[in-house]
Amino acid sequence: MKRFIPAFLPFVTASLFYTSPVFAKVDYQLTIAQGEHHLGNVSAEFPSGSEQLVVKLPSWRTGRYELLDMANGIRLFSAQDESGKALNWQKIDSNSWQISTTPNQKVKISYQVYANELGMRSRHIDDSHAFIDASGFFMYSEAYRDQKVTVDLNVPTDWRSVSGMENGEHKHQFVADNYDILVDSPIETGINKLFKWQVDGRDYELVVWGEGNYDTDKMITDLKKLVKTGSDIWHAYPYKRYVFMVHATSGARGATEHLNSTIIQRQRDSFRERDDYIGFITTASHEFVHTWNVKGYRPQGLTPYNYTDHNYTDLLWVAEGSTSYFDDLLLIRGDIITLKEYFKGLSKNINKHLARPGREIQSASETSFDKWINQGGDHDTNFSTNIYSEGALLSWALDVKLISDSNGKVSYRDVHRTLYKDFALPKGFTSGDVKAILKAVSGNDYTAWWQQNIDSPAMLNFDDMLNTVGLKFDYPKSVSFAASADLNGDYKDGQVFINKVKREGSAWKAGLTTSDIIVAINGQRISEPFDKYLKRFKPGQSIDISYFRRDTLHSTKLLLSEKASSPKVISLVKKPSRKQKALFKAWLGVDYPKSL
Repeated sequence: MKRFIPAFLPFVTASLFYTSPVFAKVDYQLTIAQGEHHLGNVSAEFPSGSEQLVVKLPSWRTGRYELLDMANGIRLFSAQDESGKALNWQKIDSNSWQISTTPNQKVKISYQVYANELGMRSRHIDDSHAFIDASGFFMYSEAYRDQKVTVDLNVPTDWRSVSGMENGEHKHQFVADNYDILVDSPIETGINKLFKWQVDGRDYELVVWGEGNYDTDKMITDLKKLVKTGSDIWHAYPYKRYVFMVHATSGARGATEHLNSTIIQRQRDSFRERDDYIGFITTASHEFVHTWNVKGYRPQGLTPYNYTDHNYTDLLWVAEGSTSYFDDLLLIRGDIITLKEYFKGLSKNINKHLARPGREIQSASETSFDKWINQGGDHDTNFSTNIYSEGALLSWALDVKLISDSNGKVSYRDVHRTLYKDFALPKGFTSGDVKAILKAVSGNDYTAWWQQNIDSPAMLNFDDMLNTVGLKFDYPKSVSFAASADLNGDYKDGQVFINKVKREGSAWKAGLTTSDIIVAINGQRISEPFDKYLKRFKPGQSIDISYFRRDTLHSTKLLLSEKASSPKVISLVKKPSRKQKALFKAWLGVDYPKSL
């Protein structure tokens, strides 16, 4: 992945100012001698160049759109030239060090890293392993960002080191063509399990750190199916070797995509049950899709990566949301999950969307741009959307519309196939480019649809979307309805500690808010969890709420709303038409079923 410099003036200026040798390279070494204390010692040698060298540690890592201040773990920084002479240096901001160099001599820097952020998937060291994302360990200089790099690990003798990067001269050395490849190719080193196989001439590896209730045979069987589905969307594979890294842990959970690898973290006991396993394989599929969508092509604003500041784009809903849509789609097409399981997940996503008041306030383009400052919590759900879930539903809506408008000849897969073909890195694409592709592949202008659903809060008609492919969305026959206050709270010792209030819901209209403590209803102390206690009342009934706010007792009247005992689910229509069946197959790649 070679950075494209001429289109970005700041990088042009940098390249004109620095005159780095054509065949220069940067050498890194990480020594782990105090793993139990989460400490590592890093040294890096940079080529000779100008009178000053500025080195930086990234302020964020790819795949997580949030500044992380990773330099807060750096201590004992020093610099010297190749003759061993100490060089003067000063820290010029939170993550940058400026060094006065010796003419025509290389610069060697050394520092200690405290690595105890496993859940961030940026830096972690203990006595059994190290997970090394370069953004959390290895400083870089903009002057030498395009130069070749080597990484040498000095680790315990019984450790094994695995990365998507190429191996160097020994088993704990890795090489890359530039820093951008290094920073997008994490290393897992330690006591682990390693499995290797081939599919269609490409090499795959699964490395697992930690003990758990996982079944590696099952994982490999399904991963073999998964990696064959890439051709269902794209015309080519961007790698010859791919590594699935798995952490079976206590506490950390999540995953991050990389150039030709992924890191997946799950609770060590959350692999065996079917729902848990689907969670794992869906995550694997999500990160696999990212190999194209984000690592093969991505929006302007994300290319080239600026490692020290926000990288703004209004298309994160495509980068992440479309990936979330395709991950389940590939599992169906690869015969890894059943249609019933697929529709269970889709139903859950629709219900979560409908229960999120923020969908009426913020558009997908706005939430994409604001992801860097998203504060989460109660305000987030009430006034914001989510690039993953909202983006997935919008991608599905666009897919169904394309399929319907073209009688099954065109789909959203054609859009991403074209993005990969015409906007492969180092290019970046814009909203205008996506709209142009939509028109090119379908012959229709989607500008009005885009304005209504992407640049404005989307009002998706799920009934119409599902009916297009012979499905419906309704409550199960066994549903019943109970009273609700439209709030979430933790019950303890007769009190309800409110942590979420639905915008314009019953509690909201009654004036209740987060951090209020409900102590009585109709003058009586609450004797059981709130939802269970409300079963004494009926929807539409008014109740008196006594609550503490700032340690002062207040009261208010609350009109109870209605809540279904079971959420809506997707099911088959009774008599699907031939067209509905055909569009269903064009969508999911499988025949319309006789039952679910």
